Formats: sequence, C-alpha cells, structure tokens
Amino acid sequence: MIKIALPNKGTLSEDSVCLMTEADYACRRYNRELFVHDKKNEIDFVFLRPRDIAVYVSKGIIDIGITGRDLAHEADVVLDEVLSLGFGQSKFCYAVPRQSSLTPDNFNGLRIATSYPHLVKKDLAKRQIQANVVKLDGAVEISVTLGVADVIADVVQSGRTLTEAGLKIVGSPILESEALVIASPNTSIDIPTIKICLERLRGIVVAREYVMVEYDAPKNLLEKFCSVTPGIESPTIAPLSKSGWVAVKAMVKQKHANKKMDELTELGAKGIIVTNIRTCRL
Repeated sequence: MIKIALPNKGTLSEDSVCLMTEADYACRRYNRELFVHDKKNEIDFVFLRPRDIAVYVSKGIIDIGITGRDLAHEADVVLDEVLSLGFGQSKFCYAVPRQSSLTPDNFNGLRIATSYPHLVKKDLAKRQIQANVVKLDGAVEISVTLGVADVIADVVQSGRTLTEAGLKIVGSPILESEALVIASPNTSIDIPTIKICLERLRGIVVAREYVMVEYDAPKNLLEKFCSVTPGIESPTIAPLSKSGWVAVKAMVKQKHANKKMDELTELGAKGIIVTNIRTCRL
C-alpha cells in the first residue's frame, strides 16, 4: 500500500484532487478527513498542509506528494521533482512601495517581510546582502503599510494584491513555481502502483495542452493541409465517399487551435471540428 500526499486546502488542493479524480483515483473527501483509502488502486491518500508535504516525502513517510515548487524549496530538504503538473503557476518576487527606487541590490540593512524566510535568506546570501528577514504567516503585502517592513518577498500570481497594497515588483523572480509531484531520492518510482499513477497523471497533463482537430480537405491540397496540422507523428487521413476529398485528424497545441482553424478555412477545409482530449500517451 503506497501513500500519496495531497494539499488539504486551497486551490492547490482542489486542482490536485480534480487531477487525481480524472486519473480514476478515489480521493475525494466528504468532510475534512486526513486519510482517504482507495481500495481499488491500493493507495492511501493523506491530506496535509501544503508546507508540510515536502518534509514527510523527504523522510520517506509518504511515497510521493503534490505541492508547489516554492513550498518544496522553502522546506530545505532533499527531493526529486518527478512531474510538473501544469497548474498553480506563480512567481516568488520582491516588492517595494510603488514610488520607491529600491532594487534587490540596495536591500542592505532593510527589513524584508516574507512567509518564505529560507528562500529569501538563500537569495540574499547569493547577492551578498545583509538584511533583516521578518517572518510572517500571511497578509505579507500589508506589512510595509503597517511599518513592519521596508520590502516584501511573496508569491505573485496576477499581481493584483500587490497593486492594491501600493507595491510593485522589483528585480527578476527569485523562483518560478508550479504544482509538482515530488518524491524522495530514496523512493523507487518504478514501483508498479507509483509508475502507473505517474503515467496516468502525465497523460492528463499532456492532454490538457492539446486538442484534436478534424476536418475534410480536397485531396489535391493535402500536402498544404498536413503542413498546417502535422500532428505528433503524422495526421490520420481517411478517404471520403466524395471523390477527391479526404478526412484529416491531428492533435494540435490548444493555444494554437484558433489560428490553425483560420489557416484551414483559408485553404478550403470543410466541417472543421475541435474537441478536447481527456487523456493520452505519446
């Protein structure tokens, strides 16, 4: 029986449970259970604070877990990043008052408020900056207004919260984060149950990046159509009952789907259909 740790709250938890459910694992909680047993797949799902998951995984208490890269690095433990999951993207950045001309190289002697003291101290040491790191558990962006800090270092997604607090990002991101599957270097990810789980998750993550495009095309222009939708290896082509026409099917990147439809229409394709892909193995 293997143990997989999932975040117990927040959007990271919701997205992790959704991903596991799509992969055909029974991990939904009805209340606030800490353990959910998936009898069919022989897995115990353990719901932990996102900040604690890296610690449990690094000690081998949990086989694999899902958490953010920022939280894994803040834990300061030895881990392997096994699989990027394509959600929970954010940046860990410094921010200063909007009218300030401060940059990270000018932080000597200042107070820096953060919920990630290890990441900040490591970055300051790299820059050879001596500053006072003030650890806070939340609402870091208000610390400058309240006079607790001169600078903050925090996770940024849209940046709206910083703007509302009268702050602006300075310097390059300290770290770019997203949701990950993590494992201890001592954990064998070739254990059949773990290997199957990772293959399923990888299939869904890849499928979310692609859509399937299907259309009818005149056979004499097939080479041009295939250059627009080359597919992974090559497009699937089937004859139609209408003389001189073929049906074409190919995977394309989701972010390019509308542009591809425009190009296919311009070339004379008919009956263009774009559908989502639930999962795949490439």
